[in-house]
Amino acid sequence: MTTGMTSPQTSLEEQLTTLQETAIAAIATASDLDSLEQLRVNYLGKKGQVSKVLGGMGKLAPEDRPRIGTLANTVKDTLQAQLDERKASLQSAQIEAQLSAETLDVTMPGVYRPQGHIHPINSIIDQITEIFVGLGYTVAGGPEIETDYYNFEALNFLPDHPARDMQDTLYLPNGDLMRTHTSNVQIRYMKEHEPPCRVLATGRCYRRDTVDATHAAVFHQIEFFAVDKGITFTDLRGTIRAFIDELFGEIPIRFRPSFFPFTEPSAEVDVEWNGRWLEVLGCGMIDPNVLAAVGYDPDVYSGFAAGLGVERLAMVQHEIDDIRRLYSSDLRFLRQF
Repeated sequence: MTTGMTSPQTSLEEQLTTLQETAIAAIATASDLDSLEQLRVNYLGKKGQVSKVLGGMGKLAPEDRPRIGTLANTVKDTLQAQLDERKASLQSAQIEAQLSAETLDVTMPGVYRPQGHIHPINSIIDQITEIFVGLGYTVAGGPEIETDYYNFEALNFLPDHPARDMQDTLYLPNGDLMRTHTSNVQIRYMKEHEPPCRVLATGRCYRRDTVDATHAAVFHQIEFFAVDKGITFTDLRGTIRAFIDELFGEIPIRFRPSFFPFTEPSAEVDVEWNGRWLEVLGCGMIDPNVLAAVGYDPDVYSGFAAGLGVERLAMVQHEIDDIRRLYSSDLRFLRQF
């Protein structure tokens, strides 16, 4: 006798079929990826609608469960395929929209940015550093704001020594000073290292100089020094000759007797430039008092030191007639390099 009631099997089949149709329609109209993800969770998530429908399988007869299970898997696979297809479509549309918004007209002229150049001062510092590193020297540095001890006292400048006046020092309110040479690095390095040592120091120095064609109040100096057993003035002269030859080629140079508190004997070195002699460095054998100040035994060790004016070497190398051109920031001048 027919009672008009629907069996559990028929009810689950209808629910799954209806759910599939509704889900496919919703997926097809999803407007963005976020909405699509919400639909995936709603239909296929752990607590989604497909799972809720399958919760009624416990009421089925054992022989009907495999067929409903197969139908449920088919529905899941169909919905997942629809989700993947719609996701790919939305992603493609998103990329197209982004490309349209960021479209560049490659036919438009670009903005020209001129290529920079290494400044003549930095260039010659790099060249000198490369030469001395090739000779086995170590590069070291030190502070530009220095104490009187490292800038003067340890370098054999007594408090009333007239050579202090030669330096035209810029003092700070606390008694410190702007270093007048890179010789402070010599003292700091020797206090921390035992001989033998061969060191190159570079950096800015400051003096109360009157600015003219060959002088500047702020300038760059390179100092090199070596300490070992048996070093003589001949070693110093040979090092300077090798350095000048490597930097400029074989140009005339001359050594003139001079005076520095921290070297004895001392000399100044000139190079021939524009038909006249230009002083480019001071040098000499390190004074025994300086060696003793850093704890070296002057009866065992000897050494030499030399300080180079970087700007003057740049003037020689590039045939510049006035040191002030190096600081003018005149593009007509700088573009030559």
